[in-house]
Amino acid sequence: MTKRQVDVPPAVRANIERTVEDIDTRLAEEETAVVVGEVLADLFGDSEEYGRYQRGESLPPMTRMRVGSYDPRNVLIETEHWAEQELSKLQESKCLRYLWAGFDRSPLSNNIAFALPFRQMLADHLFAEAGEGLRLFGGIKIQCGHNVRMGDNVVVHNDVLLDDRGELTIGDRVSVADNAHIHTHAHDTVDQTEVTTYETILEDDVRLGYGSMVSAGCRVGENAMVGSGAKTLGDVPAHHIVAGSPAKSVKIKPGWESVAADLGPLEDNREQRRLDREFPEPFEEFDEFGRDLSPPGAG
Repeated sequence: MTKRQVDVPPAVRANIERTVEDIDTRLAEEETAVVVGEVLADLFGDSEEYGRYQRGESLPPMTRMRVGSYDPRNVLIETEHWAEQELSKLQESKCLRYLWAGFDRSPLSNNIAFALPFRQMLADHLFAEAGEGLRLFGGIKIQCGHNVRMGDNVVVHNDVLLDDRGELTIGDRVSVADNAHIHTHAHDTVDQTEVTTYETILEDDVRLGYGSMVSAGCRVGENAMVGSGAKTLGDVPAHHIVAGSPAKSVKIKPGWESVAADLGPLEDNREQRRLDREFPEPFEEFDEFGRDLSPPGAG
């Protein structure tokens, strides 16, 4: 795609850089939850009320509830229930993801001149590895954050799921279209509370089409493309284009025929990338469904 080079006025660009640098420095040097709470309150024009809340001044109950929820320590999110994750890491990454999600709901997120460097800065703090030149657009859902490794010059478009309940590795120059889903965990077909985690890999120069889905434990090879709406249940060979549900190889990218594997069904190697994880700490277990999972006649 040919793009025109355009930017905001120099004074605005300078202010963007100062603002992002200021928050970056604060996140590196201060308690994360404190910084997140104050930044979110500022984003939504609530700094004065939030200051009153922090000072313990009297506020109406709903106002106290609203402004108190800018502090991520006062909220509960689904990932904190996931017992295979180390709770302290989850709670630290929760603060950054809470800021990310809150920013996406603010008017400022519509200004990509600010939004792209702001999300790059958050990724630098949140991901296990974050490359340079990331273009991360709005509505990206990140499950944990600290299990993501992302290379340079990656583009992730709107409303994408980056599931890193397992481990998610994304190479350089990868492009992920809107509404794509990338999974790293799967549920047992009988007992959906039983979860298996995997490493899912997108190698360099991969493209995922609109609404495509990469299943947990799959590898998408270098320079391969997953077509719009396709669902992978196996590994995509390098330089191949796959389509359908379940996806199969339908074409080799022109010019790469001599180095590409043959067309056909995808080889399922997901079990090779299953993560052997034990629960890292004692926890109180609960079953949110409470179903009787015994087949007819059992017992």
